[in-house]
Amino acid sequence: MHAFDILGDPVRRRVVELVAQGHRGGTEVAAGEIVTAVRAEFGISQPAVSNHLRLLREAGFATSRPDGSRRLYRLVPEALDDVQRWLDEQRRFWSPRLDALETEIARGRRAARTDEGDR
Repeated sequence: MHAFDILGDPVRRRVVELVAQGHRGGTEVAAGEIVTAVRAEFGISQPAVSNHLRLLREAGFATSRPDGSRRLYRLVPEALDDVQRWLDEQRRFWSPRLDALETEIARGRRAARTDEGDR
């Protein structure tokens, strides 16, 4: 599954955010914590959340390991590299065009002020 297919689903995006928070803190996140948060926000069942976690594991976005009766999840940051590359390409393409548009809008505003002053 492509990175954007994974991240296109709002529930999976939220799961990735939750796992990433643990990653940034240098810890793993228990599946139970993820299920509790996602169920509260989206009103979906525990099996549905587990399915999203499975998809994230299979797509390489997260790893998990058992810890007693719990399963701990950790983000795989490299899985987001494809997304970052795509975003970088879009920025390179759009930034000059948006800068040029901003310049034209500023020129138009200046011209409008000048026209108003001539009346």
